[in-house]
Amino acid sequence: MTMDEPDFLDINDTQRIAYHKIDGQKPGIIFLCGHGSDMQGTKSIYMENWARAQGHAFIRFDYRGHGASDGNFLDLAISDWTADALAVIDQLTAGPQILVGSSLGGWIMLNAACSRPERIAGLIGIAAAPDFTKELIWDKLDKDAQSAMKQTGFLSVPNPYADEPVIYPYHLVEDGAGHLHLQGDMIKINAPVRLLHGMQDEEVPWQVASRIMEKLVSDDVLLHLDKTATHRFSEPAQLDLLGQTIANLVRCIQHN
Repeated sequence: MTMDEPDFLDINDTQRIAYHKIDGQKPGIIFLCGHGSDMQGTKSIYMENWARAQGHAFIRFDYRGHGASDGNFLDLAISDWTADALAVIDQLTAGPQILVGSSLGGWIMLNAACSRPERIAGLIGIAAAPDFTKELIWDKLDKDAQSAMKQTGFLSVPNPYADEPVIYPYHLVEDGAGHLHLQGDMIKINAPVRLLHGMQDEEVPWQVASRIMEKLVSDDVLLHLDKTATHRFSEPAQLDLLGQTIANLVRCIQHN
């Protein structure tokens, strides 16, 4: 097997997810990608290189329907991708883990941390986007557009990063409604949390990060706003900040 070939984890009888894993010291670090993204992105590779240099265990993986994993992207939703993350935690790791979630991954990390509080030692959200199916899709539509999405089964919107539009199936909105974090009770996570967000983010407003901070039960929550960063948060200075944030959180966890 070459360095570029992923390993695979069976999720069910017909579907596998692809992953890359580095063994190392604890806490381990797991990267959760964004919606429609994959584990070959700039942040994924940066974190893998950081973990290797520091001797830390690290995993990056593709949700079902993404990258090298099985599954049809449009058939899957928040519940499925949360199950993928939990399978990685349960079957590929041991001991305390730090979850680093980008955009959709920031939603998945909250779901996973609530489900596995004894395993998750810390969280880092990068332009975290919990509840985006409600707040950034459904609630932005007028009644006619909502009816049209129900009838056709999908919504097509321009993609800021590619020529092809982004397709949001209606079942993604329906499924997401069962995983909302910002609408009601406090988020019952007591682990330390670090939130990074760009103020030039046109996909997920930076105020979402502030609301996550307010909703978390944990008192150990820090928010870093970058005035120039966009949703991608992948410029060299932003990657350096990510590395510093991981290092500081690791020290915090190891000293507690």
